[in-house]
Amino acid sequence: MFKKVLIANRSEIAVRIIRACKEMGISTVAVYSDVDRDALHVRYADEAYHIGPPPARESYLRIDKIIDVAKKAGADAIHPGYGFLAENAEFAEACEKAGIVFIGPPKKAIVEMGSKTVARQTAMKAGVPVIPGTLEPLSDEEIFAKAKEIGFPIMLKAVAGGGGKGMRLIKSEDELESAIRLARSEAKGAFGDDSLYIEKYIENPRHVEMQILVDTFGNGIWLGERECSIQRRHQKVIEEAPSVILDEELRRKMGEAALKVAFAAGYYSAGTVEFLVDKDRNFYFLEVNTRLQVEHPVTEMVTGIDIVKEMISIAAGSKLSYTQDDVKMMGASIEFRVYAEDPFNNFVPSPGTITGLRMPGGPGVRVDAGVFEGSVVPMEYDPIIAKLIVWGRDRKEAVERGKRALKEFVVKGIKTTIPFHKLVLDHPAFLTGEFDTTFVDSVIEEFKKTKKKAGFDIALAMAAIAEEEKTPSVSRVCPDKGGLNPWKFFGRRLLMRSCWF
Repeated sequence: MFKKVLIANRSEIAVRIIRACKEMGISTVAVYSDVDRDALHVRYADEAYHIGPPPARESYLRIDKIIDVAKKAGADAIHPGYGFLAENAEFAEACEKAGIVFIGPPKKAIVEMGSKTVARQTAMKAGVPVIPGTLEPLSDEEIFAKAKEIGFPIMLKAVAGGGGKGMRLIKSEDELESAIRLARSEAKGAFGDDSLYIEKYIENPRHVEMQILVDTFGNGIWLGERECSIQRRHQKVIEEAPSVILDEELRRKMGEAALKVAFAAGYYSAGTVEFLVDKDRNFYFLEVNTRLQVEHPVTEMVTGIDIVKEMISIAAGSKLSYTQDDVKMMGASIEFRVYAEDPFNNFVPSPGTITGLRMPGGPGVRVDAGVFEGSVVPMEYDPIIAKLIVWGRDRKEAVERGKRALKEFVVKGIKTTIPFHKLVLDHPAFLTGEFDTTFVDSVIEEFKKTKKKAGFDIALAMAAIAEEEKTPSVSRVCPDKGGLNPWKFFGRRLLMRSCWF
């Protein structure tokens, strides 16, 4: 086993990995930029080293600096977390050349699965169904021709893409020219590669992914699925396990398909194979995330398997600790990503100082956080500040536990997505499980229509929720309306009752 691991990341995921290492008796090394000097991950690590100014390209994306720190600190291995250099084949190669173990998949698998078109080809060769579309990068002229051939609507995607970057839904030919221009520009800025391909758009799909673990001895297991359909701008907001649309047979088929793709790519380590599931419960390969996922805790909560520890053990040359027969999904888990964003202003970032913080707790509640009261949330990085994960014996209990935990969760000084999560948990479509990847957009549209019809601003609803958070022991009611909470979903409408607070 490793003696010392450097975590090439920051915030909540760095803290998560540090905790796993400490439980395994491994010393930890943190790295930080100027704005992260007092960050939580820096405080938790055994050692910490400065690597540059705030911009990621001058700090967390500097392969040379991170390798130099690892050598100086005497680290045996580097865990990249997610984001930044996690899926960077050049970084994996640099670690290998420096004699440092990269805790992740081999360079070849990162390269092949990082190309969405090559990944599609690999899945097809493995006999896994893929969404109709192209298998090679296309010129602008070829995109126009193929789009007409496949038929609208289509999805325009970046070959090197991920996280919704360089992705556009095209409903008609009139939208194509500007969409190509914008997608190429976004892909170039995000990945340094403006190559694009197209897929047939699956109407009202569910986004379901399968967690896998594969060791270097040819052993592989799937740990069940995560439902990831609640997204904004193609980025996940809420995830849960298991998915309400899967039964045991479909779960097994998707798990086996995920391992087929992994073995075909020569993959090992933890990884996630993502699928789209249509209204007829047909599934199609989407992509492989060659890293630890943000939402890995929901799988840990329902299986009891520590994915980070397994990832580290695999990198150290150990066999998997589990067989497929050992994997059992127990109960239900939901993860709420707490972003420093204003959800009712197009989810714009809300950087600043956290002037007050109260974390939830109690049975079945886990919080993976990278902040504390007084933390500064910088504008230079991903705005996620914490993840609230709840577990229940069934989905109903998980939902109720989520409601309770979200009421306890208070963050002052910045805007967060907590109020949005509260409203989602009262939404009929979420409660019945009848939602798809368009859910967030449709909910926001409902709010806008209700605002116009009822003549009030949704910000008032958020203010009411915020007021409850400040003094949770005081019931905020309308005494002249029979004690009814003024902000509550009835059916699919948010109604306002006249009340002074």
